[in-house]
Amino acid sequence: MSKIFVAGHNGMVGSALCRQLAQENINVITASRNELDLLNQDNVSEFFKKERFDQVYLAAAKVGGIRANNEYPAEFIYQNLMIQSNVIYSAYKSGVSKLLFLGSSCIYPKMAKQPMVEAELLTGYLEPTNEPYAIAKIAGIKMCESFNRQYGTDYRSVMPTNLYGPGDNYHPDNSHVIPGLIRRFHEAKINNESEVVVWGSGSVKREFLHVYDMARASIFIMNLDEKLYAKSIKSQLSHINVGSSEEISIAELAKLISRVIGFSGTIIQDPSQPEGPARKCMDSSTLNSLGWNPSISLDFGLSDAYREFQSGLAT
Repeated sequence: MSKIFVAGHNGMVGSALCRQLAQENINVITASRNELDLLNQDNVSEFFKKERFDQVYLAAAKVGGIRANNEYPAEFIYQNLMIQSNVIYSAYKSGVSKLLFLGSSCIYPKMAKQPMVEAELLTGYLEPTNEPYAIAKIAGIKMCESFNRQYGTDYRSVMPTNLYGPGDNYHPDNSHVIPGLIRRFHEAKINNESEVVVWGSGSVKREFLHVYDMARASIFIMNLDEKLYAKSIKSQLSHINVGSSEEISIAELAKLISRVIGFSGTIIQDPSQPEGPARKCMDSSTLNSLGWNPSISLDFGLSDAYREFQSGLAT
């Protein structure tokens, strides 16, 4: 029975990974923050020496929306660099055979060609609003790549598009766009408000993937034959994009979420607020060519996310 550590098991992706892995003949190990401080190198090193894992899914990270990235850049770059450095190095030192690092689509330049192929990495300037977080994630990719080159490890990296679904963060200030809009429209509905203000012009387009599909893709990539994986990323800087290949404008997304929630008021766009680059769509053709495709539509996924949000309110 394989012994697998999921770092960040309480997060959206980590919890989805645990649910998926639990269906297989696998010994899934997790550790709470009280049990393991991923920012503490000695703690992480001792934990890995004691447990001796076969595989590691590195889903732990400090994450947040545009406002959080703007207000706490030092925390975003420091904590993410420390977490991934401690985990990857301790995995190597303790003999972990395979590791999967989860990055973010924000690693790509602000003016990257659309849809973004893996080779767009490091070809231009990053989006300023989340540059510290993006730099940390790029460092994680390069750390895995460097350990593979020097030590012959099998450490892989996946770059997900914007994710949503069970386990998402619905904080009123620090959430991403989908959970933020779900909360905003829900509160407007129950308070009988006549309008909801949405940041930005509404014209920018984004791609979204349900976290269930992200967990499926992560396990699929981890289990790929090593030679097949190496061949697929040979010209793509050692990481694979994971997306839905479907774009939607923020204005259309807001309308869709309002319908799911049952809000019948007016939606107002506020162009004075930040909204990021005009397009951010991943090219997932490498992953698709290997035999993986998403299974959850945005309509169904948003309804699922809203049900989960409501169940959280009831507890």
